[in-house]
Formats: sequence, C-alpha cells, structure tokens
Amino acid sequence: MSMAGLDAWLQTPQGRYIMSWEQVRADAVLADVFGYNALQLGLPQVGFLGRNRIPLRQIAGESGAVDVLCDLRRLPFSTQSVDLVVMPHVLEFHADPHQILREVERVLIPEGQLVIVGFNPLSLWGLFRRVARRGDRFPWNGQYISVLRLKDWLQLLGFEVDRGNFGCYAPPCEQERWLKRGQAMEAAGDRWWGFAGAVYLLRAVKRVHGMRLILPAWKQGQAPRKALAAVTRREIGR
Repeated sequence: MSMAGLDAWLQTPQGRYIMSWEQVRADAVLADVFGYNALQLGLPQVGFLGRNRIPLRQIAGESGAVDVLCDLRRLPFSTQSVDLVVMPHVLEFHADPHQILREVERVLIPEGQLVIVGFNPLSLWGLFRRVARRGDRFPWNGQYISVLRLKDWLQLLGFEVDRGNFGCYAPPCEQERWLKRGQAMEAAGDRWWGFAGAVYLLRAVKRVHGMRLILPAWKQGQAPRKALAAVTRREIGR
C-alpha cells in the first residue's frame, strides 16, 4: 500500500471528481465544529480544514508539504489535547490503521470529533479495484475498509458514530465526459443505493463513560434555601 501516484491522480478527471465531492461534504460537516486545536492527518494536497473556524489548524503527515512531519503511528501531540481530527484516505493506504486510530483516540479530548474519509469497497469503484489488474496504481492499491468494519473498530475504541454520507456513484471512468454522464446517477444513488457510493465521510465522537461534572466551588458552597414554615391564622393576625 502506498500513496505513490497520488499527485498525478489528483489532476485526472477521476481525482477531481472524487475530491470535489469530498471537499463540499467536509466543508459542510466541519463548519460547526469548534475548539482550540484541529488536526488533519495526511493528504496535504487538499486542505479539508479550510472552512473550519478552530484557531489552530495543522496538517501532519509522513511526507509532503505538512506542518508536522511525523510517524502517524506515534503522533507528537499531548494526550487529550486536540478537539478535531480529520483523516482523508489514511487508513486504507497505511500498513497499520489500527495503531493510527489508537493514537487518534489518545490525542483527542473527551467529546472530541473524528472525521474519516475513505474509499468504499461496496461500490463500483471497489468492484473495479478487485477485477482490474491495476493493483500497483493509486487509488487501486489500497485496502478499502467498509463502513461497517470501520464502525466496529471505532466502537472498540469508545467512539460513537454521529453521522455519515456516501457519494460519487458514477463508474470509475477515466474520461471526463463519461464521468459527467455518470453524475446523473448521483440523485438516484442517494435515494436507491445510498450505501454504494465510491467514497464515504464518517463522523464520530469520542465518548468517555463515567465522567462526572465538577461544579465550581462557589456553586457548591451556596447556602441551601430555607424551607417555608407553616404559619397559623393566629400568628398572621398578630
């Protein structure tokens, strides 16, 4: 598995088609996520955090024009220090996706959010990957992960899946005119076979069970209200 050939693929009709949908969906999902620190792992060619309003936004990766050059299996960030992590096409093109997810869980704060973008094996693109003899070329050289499998991984780490979207129902044609004709399938795909889009965007929240809210001391120290005492008529008339 390798990201070799990614730059060239991004300039093809296929790459533009996929990235256009992903950018629009990411902008819509991330616009209302707030906090102090946001992190994008991988794919520095596309800024998925561009519309997000978190003040500190960084891209970390193992190569390319990143802000933090690092091993994604050992993120150089403090435990529970990041509010939002976005992972576009990282897990299916890395040899150790489980360890990356464990690291993401470590650096995310409680109730922190994780957004994952990936290729869907249960799609025309996933079928083409299995039958075509192009296993050494991007994006067909990845190990596509289904949404159901990814949900299981996230659940084991304490994440709760919040929402998800599938998109890009056109066949994996190489010529732009055929891709445009295939885009007529988008509305029908959303309605009739929504699980079969070429790519998906999944949003999850890190849940920490057993947390108890600790109130400030000034609230805890408030004097209890005095109970109303019963008053007889004779006392009222005095």
